[in-house]
Amino acid sequence: MSALATYLLAAGAEIAGCFAFWAWLRLGKSPLWLLPGVISLVLFAWLLTRVEADFAGRAYAAYGGIYILSSLAWMALVEGVRPDRWDLIGGALCLSGALIILLAPRGGA
Repeated sequence: MSALATYLLAAGAEIAGCFAFWAWLRLGKSPLWLLPGVISLVLFAWLLTRVEADFAGRAYAAYGGIYILSSLAWMALVEGVRPDRWDLIGGALCLSGALIILLAPRGGA
């Protein structure tokens, strides 16, 4: 699986897991929401270890841009709030940075 696909799956798992806690603490949902939330967060952490990277910090840095864009998609698709132009501009900048980190040629420099 490509790094981008793995990052997208990890972002979905992290956002879903965090949203379960949000639903419990902020939306008054049942504490039973925590069980799938914890499972989802464990899946997220495992998925990040599947990315081919020499250093964890680089994998996490590249993931950050993917996470931001995925969070905006979650806001639109799950919460029903359309991102505004500033959300989209910021997301595009973050995604650009993530792609540079992911795709940059690594060498002796």
